[in-house]
Amino acid sequence: MEKKSKSQSRRNFIQNGVRASLLLSLGTVSVAALTKVTGQDYVWQIDPFKCTQCGRCATDCVMAPSAVKCLHAFDLCGYCDLCGGYLKPDANKQSTAAENQLCPTAAIERRFIEEPYFEYHIDEDLCIGCGKCVAGCTSFGNGSMHLQIMHNICLNCNNCSIAQVCPSDAISRVPASEAYKVKGDFINNPKA
Repeated sequence: MEKKSKSQSRRNFIQNGVRASLLLSLGTVSVAALTKVTGQDYVWQIDPFKCTQCGRCATDCVMAPSAVKCLHAFDLCGYCDLCGGYLKPDANKQSTAAENQLCPTAAIERRFIEEPYFEYHIDEDLCIGCGKCVAGCTSFGNGSMHLQIMHNICLNCNNCSIAQVCPSDAISRVPASEAYKVKGDFINNPKA
């Protein structure tokens, strides 16, 4: 009798182990499915208030060009004729000539509104995320330009290569519902 109860207990142990594994797997799948349903996916985000425009977003992203792009919060912009994010501080002349522009890829388009106001638009396809315009806008303007990870481009790597080297710890993982921390009233609509 003892022998039979030992074999039954081993059999029960194995069966219970298999059941527990199946339940654990089912629970994991259920949590993953629930996460998708509730929208609790996570994405990488740059906090524009911590960002120091170090240039690493352009060089350390696994995407080429970088998934980081400059955004412009028009609500904060002064629409200045002399824009610190558009023109080099030591430019020979205040003109739109390439040698006077701060952006190395000419990704910023300057549009005349009325004297003395201009509007600055970022061409996302040309922007490499170097942050030169953001640094200029922050130093010589009101900081309406800032960098952000574009989620339609980003691969959403488990371990962001830019976050690993960011000196100001400005990049973090946030719920997708809280993405695009931006300045001003330019909220949750990066293409506006």
